[in-house]
Amino acid sequence: MSGVLQLEPTRVPDVVDVLHESFFDYPVMRYVLGECADYDGDLRTLVHFFVMARVFRGEVLLGVSSDAHERLVGAALVSRPGGADAPSELLRLRDEVWAKLGTDARDRYGAFSAACAPFQVATPHLHLNMIGVRRVAKGTGVGRRLIDSVHELSRTDLRSAGVSLTTEDPANVALYRHCGYEVVGEALVAPGLTTWGFFRPD
Repeated sequence: MSGVLQLEPTRVPDVVDVLHESFFDYPVMRYVLGECADYDGDLRTLVHFFVMARVFRGEVLLGVSSDAHERLVGAALVSRPGGADAPSELLRLRDEVWAKLGTDARDRYGAFSAACAPFQVATPHLHLNMIGVRRVAKGTGVGRRLIDSVHELSRTDLRSAGVSLTTEDPANVALYRHCGYEVVGEALVAPGLTTWGFFRPD
């Protein structure tokens, strides 16, 4: 495996591939997209939108690749504190995405965002938007290396006092606590879907 790399926008398709695979059955994705005819395609559209949101804002894409073929096996999206307003390119993409996915998906994503809103931490910090590892690399430490790199980004950013994230997988709650995170909120998004907010001070 390579070390953790800060990726250029040219690697967007690779990042999308990793996150599409690792979030395929993730509760929020299933909730937002609902009973759609082409879940695989719609999920790729949604993940691409999330990745491009970071690119258009000039934020951070992290990746770990296999030594043999330089194929990404893990990726993470990170927002820096004091992020810029959404540029026009991102607003156009957002409108295209919701036109494709439909108003029901847009409304469910809005409900999820509203549930997470109370988790906001007042002090400037980094936010770990998404982190994923391919199935073939599960259990090899790729995820922990990515998380540790995010923590290092925060420690070396004079504007940041820590890292925030959310999870909708109950199994992740103990994992993030083990990594030094504190629960800052918990909310029911919909029946069977709970979200937790975390913050890890530097």
